[in-house]
Amino acid sequence: MTAATLACLLSCSGEKGYFDFPEGATPEETGKKLSLHFIPGKHFLHGDKWIHYAEVCTWLGALRFAETTGDSALIDRLQKRFEPLFHAEKAFLPIMNHVDLNMFGCLPLEFYLVNRDMRFLELGMPYADTQWKLPEDAGEAQQALAAKGLSWQTRMWIDDMFMITVVQSQAYRATGNRDYIERAAREMVVYLDSLQRPNGLFFHAPDVPFFWGRGNGWMAAGMTELLRWLPEDSPHRPRILKGYLTMMESLKTFQCESGMWRQLIDAPEFWPETSGTAMFAFAMITGVKRGWLPAGTYGPAARKAWLALVAHIDENGDVTEVCVGTNKKNDRQYYYDRPRIAGDYHGQAPVLWCAGALLTENDQ
Repeated sequence: MTAATLACLLSCSGEKGYFDFPEGATPEETGKKLSLHFIPGKHFLHGDKWIHYAEVCTWLGALRFAETTGDSALIDRLQKRFEPLFHAEKAFLPIMNHVDLNMFGCLPLEFYLVNRDMRFLELGMPYADTQWKLPEDAGEAQQALAAKGLSWQTRMWIDDMFMITVVQSQAYRATGNRDYIERAAREMVVYLDSLQRPNGLFFHAPDVPFFWGRGNGWMAAGMTELLRWLPEDSPHRPRILKGYLTMMESLKTFQCESGMWRQLIDAPEFWPETSGTAMFAFAMITGVKRGWLPAGTYGPAARKAWLALVAHIDENGDVTEVCVGTNKKNDRQYYYDRPRIAGDYHGQAPVLWCAGALLTENDQ
């Protein structure tokens, strides 16, 4: 898509047509393209051992897109990719000792919600349970976290607030046991009270004072995921909604004219990055659809972001300008120098989330 075409689409959107898109930029086309591109791909592994959380996020996005569009053939193909994890590829199942590994449970739980096959429930639930169950070799710090009602996997990185909330929310949806989502909500409140800055954004970690795009994206997506399923009468909901609204207001002011957000959100000299942009777009799309955000303010911002993202998908179905996996580091130049690649699951996943969110009815 050329810059001129993109500009035309933005200017011709119409006040009430925020989520109506022309051929070539529809969520139906984009979601199907990225989903089909995912299915034959090789596994992305943590340390060459276990399914990586970025693959889980992409798989989950493709599955939810298939559910939303009623594409039973796509659901079937996604499940066939999963089946070997019950036997031939069982060694790729993540162990349950880290926040990034435990989040795997959200995927089999989503399959269970689709097919009601108990194998998926039995596979997924231990990942949610062990996130709060202290291991026998737990240290003093982990015991102290548990005594406060927090997950022993708490580390105060903003990434955690997607990794924890997504699996606990899924456990609630699969079982109806409210304890799962309420403990995730309690955890989210602690992170908000501890880490959200006065401008509504989040440092990567308490000792890394930079507003990294994808890190903030995990927080935005985590609050969105939690608010989507958290009961209206939860005592934690008002605080989480306040944190979400404060963040969205700040993000709106930092959005580039192109529709993108930057690798460091508040740094105009940094490059526009797709994975963070897609996560912010997902949060805004969902917020507009659910009525948490005023459509007249955030509809145009979400539309602009989506069209910018579509323009960053190449002919192979690879999302470009994706920051590679990034650890925390108290070094501004480190974030600027992170490689940018195409097709990384960190970028494929949230674009799929956006496609599904754009097609989801307001009350779902």
